[in-house]
Amino acid sequence: MRVPPELAEEARARLLELVPEGFEEIEVDGAVELAVYLGAAGELQLRDALGRELESAPVPPGWEHRWRSFHRPVVAGGVWIGPPWEPVPAGLPAVVIDPGLAFGTGAHPTTRLCVELLAGLEGGSLLDVGSGSGVLAIAARRLGFDPVAAVDVDPVAVEVTCANAAANGVDVDVRLADASTEALPAADVVVANIALPAVEDTLDRAEAGLAVTSGYLVGERPESPGWRPRARRGLDGWAADLLERD
Repeated sequence: MRVPPELAEEARARLLELVPEGFEEIEVDGAVELAVYLGAAGELQLRDALGRELESAPVPPGWEHRWRSFHRPVVAGGVWIGPPWEPVPAGLPAVVIDPGLAFGTGAHPTTRLCVELLAGLEGGSLLDVGSGSGVLAIAARRLGFDPVAAVDVDPVAVEVTCANAAANGVDVDVRLADASTEALPAADVVVANIALPAVEDTLDRAEAGLAVTSGYLVGERPESPGWRPRARRGLDGWAADLLERD
């Protein structure tokens, strides 16, 4: 898929949702080309999801493993986040996430920004709304938050969060719940790295004194009565906010 540079970040975010295994990115003639390695069935599904024509070409054998080279570890807020085939450096708390299972690997700017904001807090209880892979809930445990709960409306995300928490040896209370309609567990801090409307809905319903929010671009900002901004961070066109109750 080839897009102009100003639309590249939105295209990356959309592809990460549809193909969490990853994709290859190159610059071609002033545009950004995003290449996904899929079989015939996967190509048809991607075309339907994006609603646009896509260029395709055969690739050499072994393409199914090439995506691993694009999943590199990151360090955010003093926490190492990476895939299981990368060595964990000594002296850093680690969150190991398998990109083959995950909805969020830690490499995306919004995840890194949320972890950095969480690292500046004193800890306490935490609720992760829209847990996805569980990367933020697990990172919160590594940063000293306790207890940590996580909710997601997707049963697969709940299963993956449970599996990743177990693989990392941390306790997370994972629940299947629709945060827009069901009661949310009270916590000192709520974190929501989801779409902006869902962030605002979470702020309206959360029982928490602090909120770490992301999932939106730097030109956007959550608006919810009863919350005031305390800190903001940006990275690669994305933003994250630390909010506190009035």
